[in-house]
Parts: sequence; C-alpha cells; structure tokens
Amino acid sequence: MTVGHELTKITELKLFHNHMSIELFHPFFGFSSETWRLSSIVRREFFESFSNSNQYGLIFTYIWGFDLQADWEFVKQTCDIFESKGAEIYFVELEANIEERVTRNATAFRLDQKPTKRNVEQSEMDLINTMEKHRLNSKEGEITRENYLRINNTNLSADEVAKLIKDEFKL
Repeated sequence: MTVGHELTKITELKLFHNHMSIELFHPFFGFSSETWRLSSIVRREFFESFSNSNQYGLIFTYIWGFDLQADWEFVKQTCDIFESKGAEIYFVELEANIEERVTRNATAFRLDQKPTKRNVEQSEMDLINTMEKHRLNSKEGEITRENYLRINNTNLSADEVAKLIKDEFKL
C-alpha cells in the first residue's frame, strides 16, 4: 500500500489498496465471511467500472497466498476483467523479511489507512500467523507474466521502490 501510494505521486495511476474494501465492512461484521463476501462484490464491481473508464491505470495491492487456489482464481478473474478491455497488467511482487514487515506494520501512515491494524499487538500476531500459515511469495518461475518484477524491498524506502517500478515499466 505504501509503495502504491508513492507510485501515485510520480505517475497518473490511482491506488485501490486491499483494505479499502475490507475497512468498509469490518465495523459491521468484523473479520467474518460476510466482510469477505461483501468486499469481493465491491472489488469486482469497482474493477468493472474502472476498466470501463478513461482512467490511465490502477494500482491494486493484495497479499497473495500462493498456496491458496482461491487467491490464484481471484487474481485471474481480476486480470480477466481488465484484459478483456485491452488493459496491460503489470505484476510487482514485493518481499521483505519478517522483522521489517513487523516494523512497517506499525507505521503512522499504515495505521491511518487501515483502522483494523490499529491494535498493533493483534495486527502483528496476525501478520506473523499469516506468514507462518501461507506462502506469501512466489517460487522461481511461478509467475509467468511478461510484465513481472520482483523486488526485495527490505532495505529500500517506498519512494525508492516506486521509482524502480516506474522506470522498469516506463509508467
């Protein structure tokens, strides 16, 4: 999300981060199946609308469980929406070590953008559990897209990463 935000500053891209739809329903349903169901509907409808617009492009951030078939299907369905309208898709996979992810998890910007993360202790526990339970980075050659970039951003700032992405894809 933070890298996406920085990328909006140096391109004409718009940012729709994963939690924008989650935060909408969490106050009513918590982290229940109803939140995920409604969030999925909102995302799909938003993607359809955006893909039909004259906008330059969209950044969508998402934590992809590479061991989860449902996540693979979601990514494919999302790409299909945009590609059916002639859009080019660019994949950027970011990776950072656990220590850095835990540190970033409590930054003021992240907490401002993601109210569900404001219980930092719980959020940190969720982050660690998710990393232990699921494979959050691809295996070598697993993503076969032409426009694909993998960056280990453990020791890079968000604006440095955004510049790398902009330059790589000539955005």
